[in-house]
Amino acid sequence: MTVPDKIPNTEPTTPTLRETLGDALRYWEPRRLIYNGALLLVVAGCFAAAWPESKLMLQTDIVLGIFVLAVLANVAYCAAYLPDIAIQHSDMRDSWLRWRWIVLLVGTLFASVITYFFVAGMLAFGDIKD
Repeated sequence: MTVPDKIPNTEPTTPTLRETLGDALRYWEPRRLIYNGALLLVVAGCFAAAWPESKLMLQTDIVLGIFVLAVLANVAYCAAYLPDIAIQHSDMRDSWLRWRWIVLLVGTLFASVITYFFVAGMLAFGDIKD
C-alpha cells in the first residue's frame, strides 16, 4: 500500500478577490432589473395616480431630472457591492451567500420610498407653480 504524497486540505479556503468580484457581479447585476423595475413601478404609479394633472408635468426639465435621479439610484445600488465583497472574505461567507437577498429587499424598499417622496414632491411642486 502506498501513502499519498499530500494529505488533502480540509480547511475552508478564503476566496480570492477575483472570485468574490465575479460572484458579486453574477448575483447583483441580474437583480438590478428587479431594483429598477420596482422604482419604475413607483414612478409610473405616482404619475398614474395624479393623472391627468401629471400629464402637464411631462416637460423636458422634469424628464431630465427623473433621468438624473435614475442614474443616481443605480449608483446607490452599487453600494451593495462593498459589504458583499467584504463579508465574502470573512468567516460569515456561507451564511451571507444564503441571506444577502435581504439586503436586496431592504435596499429596494428603501429606494422605493425615497423615489416616492421625490416623485410626489415633483408632482406637488408642479401644482404649486401653476
